[in-house]
Amino acid sequence: MNAVSGTRNETLAQASADALSLNVGYFARRTWFDWLFAVLVIAGGLFAFMRYADSMDVYEKGILLAAIPSAIWLAWFWRPLQVLMLVVAGLSLAAVFSYQGSLDRAETVFWLKYFLSSQSAILWMSMLFFMATVFYWVGVFAKGRAAGIELVASRLVWVAITMALTGTMVRWYESYLLGADIGHIPVSNLYEVFVLFCWMTAAFYLYFEAQYQTRSLGAFVMLVISAAVGFLLWYTVVRQAHEIQPLVPALKSWWMKLHVPANFIGYGTFALAAMVAFAYLIKQQATETRWYKLAPLWLLGIVLCFEPLVFRRSASGGMSDYWAVYFGVSALVVAGILLGRKQIAAKLPSFEILDDVMYKSIAVGFAFFTIATVLGALWAAEAWGGYWSWDPKETWALIVWLNYAAWLHMRLMKGLRGTVAAWWALAGLAVTTFAFIGVNMFLSGLHSYGTL
Repeated sequence: MNAVSGTRNETLAQASADALSLNVGYFARRTWFDWLFAVLVIAGGLFAFMRYADSMDVYEKGILLAAIPSAIWLAWFWRPLQVLMLVVAGLSLAAVFSYQGSLDRAETVFWLKYFLSSQSAILWMSMLFFMATVFYWVGVFAKGRAAGIELVASRLVWVAITMALTGTMVRWYESYLLGADIGHIPVSNLYEVFVLFCWMTAAFYLYFEAQYQTRSLGAFVMLVISAAVGFLLWYTVVRQAHEIQPLVPALKSWWMKLHVPANFIGYGTFALAAMVAFAYLIKQQATETRWYKLAPLWLLGIVLCFEPLVFRRSASGGMSDYWAVYFGVSALVVAGILLGRKQIAAKLPSFEILDDVMYKSIAVGFAFFTIATVLGALWAAEAWGGYWSWDPKETWALIVWLNYAAWLHMRLMKGLRGTVAAWWALAGLAVTTFAFIGVNMFLSGLHSYGTL
């Protein structure tokens, strides 16, 4: 009786504490570090405004001023971003000071050559994402020290995001060192947006990892990020894509600073939802022994192993070894998941959590993709004189939007859940991938800035 009474009292005390925390004002819940971060962001933003205002038009000034409260709110909403932003700012400033206004120092200054130049930082990002993928999968199959291994994997992802953002910021500065007319935000070609896709997808995953207190999904999400990194490395060698190029006239617009990031929040979260859907189907079919029922695994195998055959057509003969290795690794991944699916399923969170993460990822992605589509139409009106021209990229963007609009409609109106929702989200990745990169490969149009 006393034990029951004690438990009840503890429950009431926790409920009272929760109620009190909800009644505390928003600003009263801020810590001293929150306020210090806000002061640093405001000071940095105002310094940038005063120093570079003469080089910006009224729209760019508006974007900069709006970015200040946005960064503060975002970092207050999810506090790990405070440390991330401060570290990236510190590393980026260290690189800027090391350059001393000359790109030639990238080959003579140790820190620039091996760590902080844009290309070095992005290569570190690539290696760290690969390492994180390996650690996540080792954690899935490890028994005694799985939690520690998965923690290392999670930390590696944080460092990879840090290097990706540092490389992006430094590349932005490097473009201006080439010339004031060349300088631009690095989201203008396939190389730059693949970096954007990688760190954005990883960042959204880490948020859900923290919210649901589970790291087992990292093994699946990191597969799509590693595939993107694999393409990025190939594209760098084949096209020398890491070299900064002047913008084509249509891209010399402040709209690019808004349209492209919003678009890739959509792409990243749609990819995240698809990999969660894949995990859902693996968990569902963990005990299945009939080979024809293991459709998700065969689909993954076809996609991963078919990719080398697609891109090899565009590569020179010397790249065949690269895609042979990629093909082999893909086959090993599929075989490993096939053989270990029971153990993998046991490590995955519940179906309810998987379904919830899938839904929230698609909801966030759809909101930002809608914003990006509207911004793109406004940009098109300014650049080409019309809001919509049925360009292949525009057409496939509409297909992507309709696909996820229908998914959300069925979810909210008809209670879409389970297997159908997972398969639909997984199929959505194929549609999104074609809109993202397939259009550049097989179709031509007004958006053909990153051809293969």
